[in-house]
Amino acid sequence: MIKQAGKQRGFTGWHMAAVMALFFGTIISVNFVMAWNASRSWSGLVVENTYIASQQFNGKMAEARSFQANGLAGRLRAEPGAIRYVLTRKGEPAQQIDRVVAVFKRPVEQHEDLQVEFDRQGQGAFLATKRLKPGQWIADLTAISGGAVVYRQAVRFIAPGEGK
Repeated sequence: MIKQAGKQRGFTGWHMAAVMALFFGTIISVNFVMAWNASRSWSGLVVENTYIASQQFNGKMAEARSFQANGLAGRLRAEPGAIRYVLTRKGEPAQQIDRVVAVFKRPVEQHEDLQVEFDRQGQGAFLATKRLKPGQWIADLTAISGGAVVYRQAVRFIAPGEGK
């Protein structure tokens, strides 16, 4: 019989170092990929107190259902240097809307938030000549008639840069 020459190799410190490097390398790589994807996707909203915001959710949903039942629908269009908002009731321009006020917010940051009152351009048509920085925005729009809120809408959109 032939005996095997040399000694048997076991699990050494180098093997453990390689396992540790692969394990932590995988964890770190996945974290970088997730962070990169999160920074380039739609994000959540900033609220002061998440518990209170969650308690208000059902009331806001009931309000949204009542607004939807009255047949109003709004369409927002951002252009370089202007924002247009058109309100319709069952496909026709909404006639009794006195004014529209909007709060424009970035999805995560609060330092660029601004409130804008739209100028009425005709039946159901409103225009704001506000220049928004390019990128993602959330518009909380409120339509008012006779001092009462008749429609509220939140729209996520991307404001174009100049020349687009």
